[in-house]
Amino acid sequence: MNVHECGRLRLQATQKSWAIKAPFHITGYTFTAFDALIVELTDEQGRTGRGEAQGVYYRHDTPATMQVQIEAMRAQIEAGIDRQMLQQLLPAGGARNALDCALWDLEAKRSGKPVWQLAGLDAPRPLRTTYTLGAEEPAAMAAGAKAYVAARAIKLKLTDDGRSAERVLAVREARPDVWLMVDANQGFTRESFARLLPTLAEARVDVVEQPFPVGNEAWLDGLDRPIRIAADESVQDRSDLEKMVGRVDVINIKLDKCGGLTEALVIAARARKLGFDLMVGNMGGSSLAMAPAFVVGQLCDVVDLDGPISLIDDYTPSVTYEDGSVWCPEAVWGGPLTL
Repeated sequence: MNVHECGRLRLQATQKSWAIKAPFHITGYTFTAFDALIVELTDEQGRTGRGEAQGVYYRHDTPATMQVQIEAMRAQIEAGIDRQMLQQLLPAGGARNALDCALWDLEAKRSGKPVWQLAGLDAPRPLRTTYTLGAEEPAAMAAGAKAYVAARAIKLKLTDDGRSAERVLAVREARPDVWLMVDANQGFTRESFARLLPTLAEARVDVVEQPFPVGNEAWLDGLDRPIRIAADESVQDRSDLEKMVGRVDVINIKLDKCGGLTEALVIAARARKLGFDLMVGNMGGSSLAMAPAFVVGQLCDVVDLDGPISLIDDYTPSVTYEDGSVWCPEAVWGGPLTL
């Protein structure tokens, strides 16, 4: 969709806070809600594309700062832009993600083709997704794992407080049937991670996500890796891929980090060529935030798209969760107009 096809657009950008069922704890942060910026772009024929972004909290990329970025570009946006122009106008981050996803959705409405087809992908299939447990007392995490009756894959948030091994073993005992991964959110030292690794292997953990802080990627050099390691915070967009070659096995692609579906598809292709496995993740949020990531998930072997599970309310229609898998109907986002 180029600028001439797009024509003038009407922009609406609205902040929204999605209430969650309980506080969610990770290394260095506690979430009490998922705050979002929702963008709507309406063309001259009244067709509307939507996108939602949470931003990247650890980079101080918030709905408020995203809205400032977008409002500063209102005249350019409403004059008519396409996805290629957008890549030059805004850096990677939540503001570009919300706009990019709205443009993809609008393109689907205009063309009569779903986004997966516009992206050159095969028809989508349901994806096994992780169900995430925040870092709590081991017994509470074990109870949470049991409560996720439908889960076939579980992700544990860990903090470097000396109790990670207890948490992992408690969850594995509670759910001997599930696939497991853990996420440190940059929380470990090289020494504490080395001490934990035997327990992770004993508990049959398959992936460890972002064990070390950004800037300390060299801690991964020469590290014995009996378990796959995934990079999250260390890879924001395509420019970060090469430095992780030989250091990690999996790249976690998040649309809020990289700035939208357009960049995410480029990262996926480049990461595969460099020999990485792929993961798709989320920063929380509603079905509208999960839907474009579900498209990326079709290319991934690790999928973490459980954000709406923790919400008190969501859109209707919504993404659905059944037998441990997530499915996104085209009516949620990215489908052609229906009469």
